Amino acid sequence: MTELAEVFRRYGSQYLNKYGDKIIPRHLQAMRDIQRCRTEELGGHVYHCPKCDEDHYLYHSCRNRHCPKCQHDRGQEWLEKQKELLLPAPYFLLTFTLPASLRRIVRSNQSIFYNLFFRISAAATQKLVCDPRFVGGKIGMVGVLHTWGRNLVYHPHIHYLVPGGGLTPDGRNWLPGRNSFLLPVKALSRIFRAKFREALQKTDFFNDIPKDVWGQEWVVHCKPVGDGQNALKYLSAYVFRVAISNSRILKTTDGKVTFRFKDTQTGKTRFCTLAAGEFIRRFLQHVLPRGFVKVRYYGLFSHSYRSKLIELQKQLVFAFPEIFREGMATEENPSSVSSKQVLCLVCGRAMLRIDSIPRQRGHPP
Repeated sequence: MTELAEVFRRYGSQYLNKYGDKIIPRHLQAMRDIQRCRTEELGGHVYHCPKCDEDHYLYHSCRNRHCPKCQHDRGQEWLEKQKELLLPAPYFLLTFTLPASLRRIVRSNQSIFYNLFFRISAAATQKLVCDPRFVGGKIGMVGVLHTWGRNLVYHPHIHYLVPGGGLTPDGRNWLPGRNSFLLPVKALSRIFRAKFREALQKTDFFNDIPKDVWGQEWVVHCKPVGDGQNALKYLSAYVFRVAISNSRILKTTDGKVTFRFKDTQTGKTRFCTLAAGEFIRRFLQHVLPRGFVKVRYYGLFSHSYRSKLIELQKQLVFAFPEIFREGMATEENPSSVSSKQVLCLVCGRAMLRIDSIPRQRGHPP
């Protein structure tokens, strides 16, 4: 197995020499951080195992959110916090995908278009659910932006986890939806497309958009996901997962990188070999704008509504008691204290920290 950091160390300088004047700062920062992650350049600590009588050197992580080494454990922490937001009601996974003909301009102007993508998709959904034929009230939405396909191609889409029901406009009563149907996706996609066009007409980008994009159907998908527990696990992986994990990179030889991925159509494992420069380019196009928030909350799940959620959860327990019993309550994790200990990789015993390694100054070439 080859790590992403090793790909950057071997071929990063060639990539920089070829595209150096065109590479944006956040891409350079991502490359630099991933190369230095958990190496002596970032400093660390020395631990001693009393049983093995051996010293172990553990280096600091880079904390870059695009580094595959740094994001491994954070998904579970996020998942536990989101469980507190779940309502005891049927849930749906709603997915919006931008048309392929828009992706080039979106990739070049990510901060503007990603924010627009969130705002318009959420507004389109909220407009349609207000129709009394569907929900007729205020709903909750948790949205996560995802930008890559499994072979690292650029494929921006947003997943929303949405409860099947909402509050009446006065906020006093719950309006239950159907267990297997939330919204008509064809109508939703057309509202989404119309609102997106209207928003772009107010920008300098509108004349650069291919005109045929407004005549084609935009893809919106919706499916029931039970009580939302499994869907939350699915989303938690995307919140902290990077475009490719180290375990998927198989080898780097002769200036090429080979990795594996699962075919979405067949479910079978496939392999892709790219020139190192193309592999780096594909990875870097998924580096998000600095400070960009890829998880957003709307309606009943917005931060301004959190204080009212507990009362709403209690109210809905009586409407959906079986869902509440199955998934709402979570037990305290008894291993939370011991998980902070650093264990010896040889014998598994807790080690003692005996020294610190200072961080190196300057940056690698």
